[in-house]
Amino acid sequence: MLYLYLTPLAEDFGFLNLFTYLSFRSGGALLTALLVGVLFGDTMINWLRSRQGKGQPIRDLSLEAQMSKQGTPTMGGFIIWLSMLIGTLLWTDLTNPYIWVVLFVTLSFALMGFLDDYAKVAKQSTDGVSSLVRLGVEFVVAAIACAFIMGLHGAHTPLGYADWGSFNDLSQAIASLAPHTSADPNPQSFAGGVAIPFVNDYFFPLGGLFIAFGMIVIVGFANAVNFTDGLDGLAIVPTIFSAMAYALIAYLTGNFVFAEYLGIQFTPGTGELAVLLSALIGAGMGFLWYNTFPAKVFMGDTGSLGLGGLLGVVAVAVKHEFALVIIGFLFVLEVMSVMMQVGYFKLTRKLTGEGKRIFKMAPLHHHFQKDGWPETRVVVRFWILSAVFALMGLATLKLR
Repeated sequence: MLYLYLTPLAEDFGFLNLFTYLSFRSGGALLTALLVGVLFGDTMINWLRSRQGKGQPIRDLSLEAQMSKQGTPTMGGFIIWLSMLIGTLLWTDLTNPYIWVVLFVTLSFALMGFLDDYAKVAKQSTDGVSSLVRLGVEFVVAAIACAFIMGLHGAHTPLGYADWGSFNDLSQAIASLAPHTSADPNPQSFAGGVAIPFVNDYFFPLGGLFIAFGMIVIVGFANAVNFTDGLDGLAIVPTIFSAMAYALIAYLTGNFVFAEYLGIQFTPGTGELAVLLSALIGAGMGFLWYNTFPAKVFMGDTGSLGLGGLLGVVAVAVKHEFALVIIGFLFVLEVMSVMMQVGYFKLTRKLTGEGKRIFKMAPLHHHFQKDGWPETRVVVRFWILSAVFALMGLATLKLR
C-alpha cells in the first residue's frame, strides 16, 4: 500500500525512493509485524482465553509436565496472521500476483486449521475435522494455486521478463535487454518443469503434472509443520529460519543480475515475496514472545497449517521445491518419524501378530522427551538443527 501511494511521489521527494528498494520494505514489514504481534498479543490471548474456557484439550502422553498445559488457549495463529497481514499489506507491491496467490493458500489453510481447532475446543476432544475432509480441501486449494503459478511462469517471454505487470527494479530493465541465458529458461520448459538441485540450466519436464507435484509439496509441508507443533516454541523458530532462507532465495531469483551470477533460474516478480516473508519473520518473532516456554498460547492448526502452506507455495513460486526438503529438513524428519512409526507398527503386527515401534513415541520430539530430555533441551537443540539445515539449503544456490 505504501509502495503504491509513495513511489509515484519519489520524483518530487527524493527520500521516497527508499520505498522502491526491496531491502528497505522488507525491513519495514518485519518491524511492523513484530510490533503488532508484541503490542496486541496479550489482548488477543486474553480474548481467546475468554472464548475458549478450558482451552485446547491436551492428549495424555504420559510425559512430564504435559498435562500442566491444560487450559492454555489455542488458535494463537491469529496473532501471526494479523501481524503478517498488516506488514504485508503496508509494505508490499499489491499489484504483484505472487503476493495474492501466497496469501490465498496461507489464509485458506489457516481457515481450515481454525475449523479444526474450533471443533476440538467446542467438543473438548482431540478429534477435530475429519482428516479426509481436511486433506481434500488442502489439495483443492493447492491445485488452484499451482495452476495459477504455472500460468505466471508461462508468461515469461524468451527475453526473460513477464508479460504481466510492470517492474521498477533495475534488474528487470536489464533482463528485458538481455539475451537468452542460463538464468532465463525457455518459457514452456520453465512453466511445467522442476529445477534439479546442483544442475544448471535444466528443468525436468512435468508438463501438466507440475500441478500435482506442487500440490504434494504444499500439502505435504503444511502437514509436516503441523506434526512439528507439539512443544512450546518448537515450530515457530524453524519456520522463521526457513522463511529467512526463502526470503533470500526469492530476492535472488527475482533479480536478473544475481540469478545470472549464481546460475539459478530467474523468476521475475518473485523478489516481492521477500517482503511478505519478512513480514512472516516479524510476525513469528512477535508470536514467539508469548509462545516461548512456558507458552501463554498455542498456535494450533490455525497457525501451523497456514505456515507450512505458505512455505510450500513460496517454494513452488520461486522454483526451489527440492531446496525446501533441505531447508525444512527438521519438519521432514518429524513427519517421516510418524510415517516410519505407523508403517513399522502395522507391518510387524501383520507379520508377527505383535506391533513393534522404532521410536519410543512419534513425532520425533516426543521420542527424546520419553528418553528423559526436558522440553527446553529438545526445543533449543531442534532450533539449532533447523538453523543448520537452512544454511545447508542456501549453500545449494552456489553448489551447482
